[in-house]
Amino acid sequence: MKLKLKIWKQGDAHSRGSFVTYDLDGVAPEMSFIEMLTYLNETLIGKGEEPVTFEHDCHEGICGSCGMYINGYPHGPVKGLTTCLLSMRNFKDGETIVIEPWRAKPFPVIKDLMVDRNALDKIQQAGGFISVTTGAAPEANTIPVNKKNSDLAFDASVCIGCGACVAACKNASAMLFVSAKISQYALLPQGRPEGKERVRAMIAEMDRQGFGSCSNTGACEAQCPKQIKLFNIARLNREYYKAF
Repeated sequence: MKLKLKIWKQGDAHSRGSFVTYDLDGVAPEMSFIEMLTYLNETLIGKGEEPVTFEHDCHEGICGSCGMYINGYPHGPVKGLTTCLLSMRNFKDGETIVIEPWRAKPFPVIKDLMVDRNALDKIQQAGGFISVTTGAAPEANTIPVNKKNSDLAFDASVCIGCGACVAACKNASAMLFVSAKISQYALLPQGRPEGKERVRAMIAEMDRQGFGSCSNTGACEAQCPKQIKLFNIARLNREYYKAF
């Protein structure tokens, strides 16, 4: 496959960036998108040119570090996939692919396609945990949990904190991320004792980091690679109202 890649190049958050076009030949359809970018960098290094900076780690769709805009879509045009699991089979020979970093004030550009997502970590640290006495794990059946609630909590817990919801939102809102972290504890008895403190702390930190407000357009759910549902935001709002 031959591809024309228009990639955003930017030295850091304070530098002016621009698109640079690369013509790449020899792309195998079975490559992942990250493997294609690695191949591009090997080609550039072989020519003595500067490689493109991007972030990746697990290549299994669970770490969230590989996020980038691909042809206007966070993580690419295929629903329910992270960039590292996106196959080049989804692109055509001769196609032009536009690649950009997340664009949100709380995600400053480190370089090129890599952004600093530490703001999400700070929200998690503010309250996304439970305080329990350490020791041997109790018998699972000693704390009965309604199956519907346990299923909903599990569905919320698969959020990988990649930031696609923020990137997709016109307001750069982190409400889907925060609501997933709130829901996974609010639905379980282990998370109830600290429920009020948790939601107050995480919402306050979200605002402190400069994320925007939710306007219910649904772009976050549509672009989430783990398909976290919008109704978690409604649960977050209920938890927040009850906390005062």
